[in-house]
Amino acid sequence: MATYFEFSLDRYNVFVLSLVVTFMIVSKIFVSSFQFRVGGEIGWITPIGNESETYNEWAARNRFHIGDTLYFKYKDDSVLEVTPANYLNCNTTSPISKFENGETVYKISHPGFYYFISGQKNNCKFGQRIIVRVMHPSEISSPASAPEISPSPAVGGGDGRGDGGDGWSSDFLGPPVINSTTVLSVFSCFVTALGGVMVFLYLLM
Repeated sequence: MATYFEFSLDRYNVFVLSLVVTFMIVSKIFVSSFQFRVGGEIGWITPIGNESETYNEWAARNRFHIGDTLYFKYKDDSVLEVTPANYLNCNTTSPISKFENGETVYKISHPGFYYFISGQKNNCKFGQRIIVRVMHPSEISSPASAPEISPSPAVGGGDGRGDGGDGWSSDFLGPPVINSTTVLSVFSCFVTALGGVMVFLYLLM
């Protein structure tokens, strides 16, 4: 006949195993990478000149973390990852990486700044470029600002687009999205609550 101690130990082992399995399942659900669609539903296109928000303003109001992805959707164009100098000058000749399949998913692998421009130099000068700042895991949640880089000289044109800025419409981008910082905060609260419930249930066993 099993002793009370053995029964209690078995009950404790079952409880611990249940807690671990539950935590793993919840972690899988809540702590997954977040995908940001650059340009919203419209995608990665050249600004048309009357935008009230730039690509970089959109990037600054989001929080990017290691493991998140950037989704670029485009047609008859490409996405170039470039150096800061090439970003400034819209230099398309020597990119770090080049993507031209029409639907690019770029996975963020380290903290710091990422620079992307259109593969069409004129499109870049018209504002089709973006700087993404990826937060370090040790950073607290705070507004992220892209480094100030002077815009390239104005490019004239009859279509009114040539202001050298990184124009983009807030109507295109839509309202601020729920990002990975928000997801992690929700997960933290959920795990705390779950832990309290599990302890309570254990005490009732």
